[in-house]
Amino acid sequence: MNSPAEDLLARDLLEYVPVPAFDDNYIWLVSDSRDAVVVDPGDAAPVEAYLAERGWRLTAILLTHHHNDHVGGVKALLDSRTAEGGIPVYGPAGERIEHLTQRLSGRDSVHIDHPALDFTVIDVPGHTAGHIAYFQKRDPHGTPHLFCGDTLFASGCGRLFEGTAKQMLASLDSLAALPNDTQVHCAHEYTLSNIRFARACEPANDALARWSHDAQALRAAGKPTLPTTIAHEKAVNPFLRGDEPAIHATLATQFGQRVSDRLNAFTMLRSWKDKFR
Repeated sequence: MNSPAEDLLARDLLEYVPVPAFDDNYIWLVSDSRDAVVVDPGDAAPVEAYLAERGWRLTAILLTHHHNDHVGGVKALLDSRTAEGGIPVYGPAGERIEHLTQRLSGRDSVHIDHPALDFTVIDVPGHTAGHIAYFQKRDPHGTPHLFCGDTLFASGCGRLFEGTAKQMLASLDSLAALPNDTQVHCAHEYTLSNIRFARACEPANDALARWSHDAQALRAAGKPTLPTTIAHEKAVNPFLRGDEPAIHATLATQFGQRVSDRLNAFTMLRSWKDKFR
């Protein structure tokens, strides 16, 4: 059994856990070793199992957008905690999501007491019309963290289901402007397929070649490729590299036309990726 001092020290630290769900989702838990918040719980069962295994108490739910693989487990998580008086559910003001207790827009703040967490909300429309992200400026070690749902992926970005290419590019630009050491907690394990596309876009990118090797080794060992970082994505993610001459050359060959600007490059990239196999 830990001493009271050891318990206090443990609660000063935070653990960021990707809980696998469905075929390729990650539901993120953030805990101080006693209490936990959950981000985008599309399925309650794996969350409940992990909480029970670690003996953690769920204190809040954060949602980035309305798709069912991100919100489908909310009701079950709430229903099992009615005796505790309920827990807060944070989510985007611009989307129709049941059970929200606090609707959020860009520049809003979220403060959670247990575990001690503070987030700034960032509007990131594109994948859905009202998609938001949660940015933690620093953890107890001084490291920033980002929970970005289906906007930014390792070596990729989300499909445009409701927003426009212009909106998504602006959203990605806002995330790329975050500190380079920001830990990016994406919601899907799409990395290997994204890397294949990225290498088709920029075959001479040495950082991307190294990342391909490392990511394959991680998956072969049954480990997640996440979190990534903003600095890493700037080096390997074609959707953050729309100004690169090598990518422009590839797109000109692929589409048979000159790339006119960054938005044109992004639109071409997203269209190509939607059909890429």
